[in-house]
Amino acid sequence: MNDPGFLRLLGRRDVLALAFGAMVGWSWVVLTGNWISEAGVGGAIGAFLLGGTIMTLIGLTYAELASALPYTGGEHVYAHRAIGPGSAFLCTWAITFGYVSVCAFEAVALPTVIASFVPGLERWPLWTLAGWTVTLPWIAIGAVAAMVVTILNVIGVRTAALVQALVVLWMLAVGAIFITGVALEPSAALGTEPLFANGGSGFLAVLVMVPFLFVGFDVIPQAAEEIAVPAAAIGRLIVLSVALATLWYALIIGGVAFALPAAARDGSELVTADAMRAVWGDTGAAALILAGLGGIITSWNAFVVGGSRAIFAMAEAGQLPGLLAELHPRYRTPYRAILLIGLLAALAPPFGRPALVWLVNAGGLGIVIAYATVAAAFLKLRQREPNLQRPYRVPFGPLVGWTALALSLALFVLYLPGSPAALAWPVEWVLVLAWSALGGLFWFTRTTVGSRSRS
Repeated sequence: MNDPGFLRLLGRRDVLALAFGAMVGWSWVVLTGNWISEAGVGGAIGAFLLGGTIMTLIGLTYAELASALPYTGGEHVYAHRAIGPGSAFLCTWAITFGYVSVCAFEAVALPTVIASFVPGLERWPLWTLAGWTVTLPWIAIGAVAAMVVTILNVIGVRTAALVQALVVLWMLAVGAIFITGVALEPSAALGTEPLFANGGSGFLAVLVMVPFLFVGFDVIPQAAEEIAVPAAAIGRLIVLSVALATLWYALIIGGVAFALPAAARDGSELVTADAMRAVWGDTGAAALILAGLGGIITSWNAFVVGGSRAIFAMAEAGQLPGLLAELHPRYRTPYRAILLIGLLAALAPPFGRPALVWLVNAGGLGIVIAYATVAAAFLKLRQREPNLQRPYRVPFGPLVGWTALALSLALFVLYLPGSPAALAWPVEWVLVLAWSALGGLFWFTRTTVGSRSRS
């Protein structure tokens, strides 16, 4: 069959916007106050700086592998070539869980945001779950948004990337205005208490969220065959995107702390918007909420791109039904994989706002499993194929690889029973176990097909 494959349409700006927009979603608008309450201002910033450092080390392993093996599927390609098909499936199925969790998270976050400033969404209640009443307008907003994002991605990665770049520019502009206003506020220092809170448990409670919040740089290697930049530049863009996201979160936490006293933060549902209001008034708060809505779209959009390419790679290798590996005849996108992710995202709003916490925690476990596998693949290929062409070669490779592996495993332990940040039973563990069982079913019914880990 003469299959032209994917179209190389993404430039440097597109790639950076895709990754940064994935890592900076809605959480910085609504959760910043929670992070400060958990760990204090200094503790929360410290957790993100440490988490960002960990993600940078992990990102370096991705950067080298993405430049050496620039094929669709990212983790699947690296793990398959270095370790084997079983490891490739485990890694990619785990990261897909993280991607789908983010898409589902955004489908719940969007009506959450809209309900904060649009009256009437509490009408037509349907049922109550975990103490929260789900309404018909709530479900409708999430489902319609899922359909729009899905269609946007089906009609082409270039269209999705253009929307991504425009929204990211808006977010950066609003963020810059917020931080500038905070810096010019003479009484800002009143909000910096407490500097630290809840000791190590508070710090870990924030740190354990970082893998979920920073997942997104790995979308770049997922779409490697659609990127029209030199292979070495792919690696540099991965590292740069992580650094920018780390800086963003640290500045937002500091800005909120300096703009609002602790009492005001504790009573706020949209704490960063209230901090913006304290500095720039209602107009500023409205602009920031719109930027937060943009963050939902950029994150959601990016993970549809990443998740659909991961599913495509598994299907192409015979580990998922082959129909998921088909590209659209006109747009050259894995449209059936995109439609599947859209359907899964649309199933989340009926679970209501409590699903936000469940999805963040459960999805993070899949992400760190994938990170650990990629670090192991990085080390294995350094040993087995020292002469593999690596346009972006990480200095002190073995040290970086072993450190990334150890840190990924340490993050994994934080999700297990006995840890202060362990997944909650039953809902979060049920999500993990159900996804694992579904993966097991696919694995035992797989066919044997070639992979994209070309030699």
